Amino acid sequence: MTLKALVLPGGSYRRHASHEAEPVAGWLRTLGIDAEVMRYPVGMPHPAAHEAIGARVAEVRRAGAERVLLMGFSAGGHAAGLAALRPVDAAHRIDGLVLGYPVVSLETHSHQGSSEVLLGDADTPDRRSSLSLELLVTAAAPASFIFHSFDDQKVPVEHSLMLSSALQRAGVAHELHLYPIGGHGCGLGGELVPWTGPCREWLAREGWLPPLRSTLDIAMDSRKGSETG
Repeated sequence: MTLKALVLPGGSYRRHASHEAEPVAGWLRTLGIDAEVMRYPVGMPHPAAHEAIGARVAEVRRAGAERVLLMGFSAGGHAAGLAALRPVDAAHRIDGLVLGYPVVSLETHSHQGSSEVLLGDADTPDRRSSLSLELLVTAAAPASFIFHSFDDQKVPVEHSLMLSSALQRAGVAHELHLYPIGGHGCGLGGELVPWTGPCREWLAREGWLPPLRSTLDIAMDSRKGSETG
């Protein structure tokens, strides 16, 4: 089965944070996942980023990807979540979601920077609701892995808590990992936010990682090579 991962870095929909881009895609590649950074449009109101992400998803599916994973951070987490929860059709569907300290709601604990860009001159209650992920969750949402820090002062942990609650009510399989200290924008984490280990285990359980080869398989391959050499 052909798998593809798209990494969406954060940056308040104004820029792309470099430490949440190629380093993350590189980490996924070390796990055997074909991954690339999706540099969605920034500085433009909705639906610019949403349409671009959907178009790229459809493109990789036409190229042969049978399953598509989105990994997004902060505002990129919102963009990834919106793509997963509001796909245009089956060609745009998302099969797995990894969100790091994501912007979720434009109604509660709203992130001002992201909201200003997304809403533009059309800041209305209905538009805020239509872009709030916790209000878009249905049973069709993909399995998700979410992590956040309690001391995040830029995007409060309530964002991930609201999304997790919505996924739970809809019966969607997901994991929520919370860390006491880590702030905002930790990227690949480190000692304070060691999310990559649990995420790797989740990816394996969800079928995103290539099967591990046994010692016997490796020995047999080596023997075949020596016999034909």
